[in-house]
Amino acid sequence: MEVLLNKIKAEFESFVKDADLQLEKGNKAAGTRARKSSLDLDKLLKEFRKVSLDESKK
Repeated sequence: MEVLLNKIKAEFESFVKDADLQLEKGNKAAGTRARKSSLDLDKLLKEFRKVSLDESKK
């Protein structure tokens, strides 16, 4: 679970950095990367939910 949390944190930091670049400088490539990161975050958060539920059942 710790590894999963580290992946989520890293992906979120990447998302924030790229989203800020798009917002502040109009960087279209950064917007594309931010959208991809948001999809990856969605997958990681669903996995976290599944793992968290399994952990709480133990």
